[in-house]
Amino acid sequence: MVTGTSTAPRDHDDDRPAPDAAHARNPVLRFLKVLGPGLVTGAADDDPSGVATYAQAGATYGYGMLWTVPVALPLMLAVQEMCDRMALASGDSLGKLIRRKFTRGWRIAIGVLLAALLVANCLNLSADLMAVGQGMELLHAGPAALWSAIAGIGIVVTLTFGSYAWIRRIFKWLCLTLLIYVGVLFVSHVKWPEVVAGMLGLHLQFTPAYLGLAVGVFGTSISPYMFFWQSQERIEEMEEEPHAHGKAKSLPERSAALAKRRQIGGRVDVFTGMAFSVLVMFSIMAATAATLGAHHKTVVNAADAAKALEPIAGTYAGIFFAIGFIGSGMLAVPVLAASGASGMAALLGKEWGFDDSPRKAPVFYGLLGVGIVAGTVLAIFVNNPIQLLVLSAVVNGIAAGPFLIIMMLIARDRRIMHRYRNRFLSQTLGWIATGIMCVGGVYGVWFTATGGG
Repeated sequence: MVTGTSTAPRDHDDDRPAPDAAHARNPVLRFLKVLGPGLVTGAADDDPSGVATYAQAGATYGYGMLWTVPVALPLMLAVQEMCDRMALASGDSLGKLIRRKFTRGWRIAIGVLLAALLVANCLNLSADLMAVGQGMELLHAGPAALWSAIAGIGIVVTLTFGSYAWIRRIFKWLCLTLLIYVGVLFVSHVKWPEVVAGMLGLHLQFTPAYLGLAVGVFGTSISPYMFFWQSQERIEEMEEEPHAHGKAKSLPERSAALAKRRQIGGRVDVFTGMAFSVLVMFSIMAATAATLGAHHKTVVNAADAAKALEPIAGTYAGIFFAIGFIGSGMLAVPVLAASGASGMAALLGKEWGFDDSPRKAPVFYGLLGVGIVAGTVLAIFVNNPIQLLVLSAVVNGIAAGPFLIIMMLIARDRRIMHRYRNRFLSQTLGWIATGIMCVGGVYGVWFTATGGG
């Protein structure tokens, strides 16, 4: 990957789409072709730790926390669209944009924050690998520790030796596993009037435990690793375009018509991915509210939810729930590892990217490998992932607000964004999301440190 900013003059011939794209007539195929980084980011957001958080919300408070769904959706749309637009408008990933925007002193401070995020991501992916192992054990496929190790090793090998095009196809197929949760919703005998009441906030509570879990729901929905992954994968996708020659062509370097088409395609991808993510979030919360919540079952992780579902909603519901978080774990682990690795490598001015070899991008692959290997070791030897997730949530809670502030400053910079900088709606929703995550982060740290007291 080339880390510098292109100054090449616009070449209209290079803007022409591939013949199959130009002559496609099937709207479904055109829609599927557009889906990419946004869909994968949305699906990876529903990783096993997220599934556990949503299941805990449904099991503990029934339908009473469904109001987070309509609140989270517009904020997720605004934040991830901004991440995507930053990559499209500049031709650079978020890590590189931080390097372009801020002075050396600020870059050092942001680098420390990014290093903490790398550690948090490692802990989170370790918990996700544990969940994959536990899911396989629930399916009677063998010991959890063995499958955690197999999953970790398999992911490292795939990311190190696979091309971006190959990895992208694998990620897209893994997204389909999350549709299982929508199916579980329809066999759970959901009380739809209660769902409506919950989404309207009629069962809102103001106890410390309730608010602490609400912060967790928002924290797992708007996470810093999503910001870096979205921009990273958009850049890698742009480098794969016809006539790109390995260099992402920014929107100002394209003809006006093709720049508009590219931006619209990016928005369709992001909006679809975020809507898909929130649909899964809603399905898990509503299904567990109708089953585990109605029977006052307590869950602390995704495996608990799958086991508790079996006697209530049937064996197949528990099996499908387990398959869902196995697939989401296999998707989320590389996303967690690669997002921080690419951000740090780009911030340091080093090469990064799945299409680069480990020799060409040693910092990126080194951080990627260390994160997954360390997470795999923890997954094998640590029995209870809850402490890892709590620490990870605290770090993410601290980091989310500052990273959103950084993004808001970049997204309004005319020098970087040109005419694609934030407008009123993006600014308004972006700052609302920033405020919520800053306040939620402070509350989450206090709640964790004091135990809600």
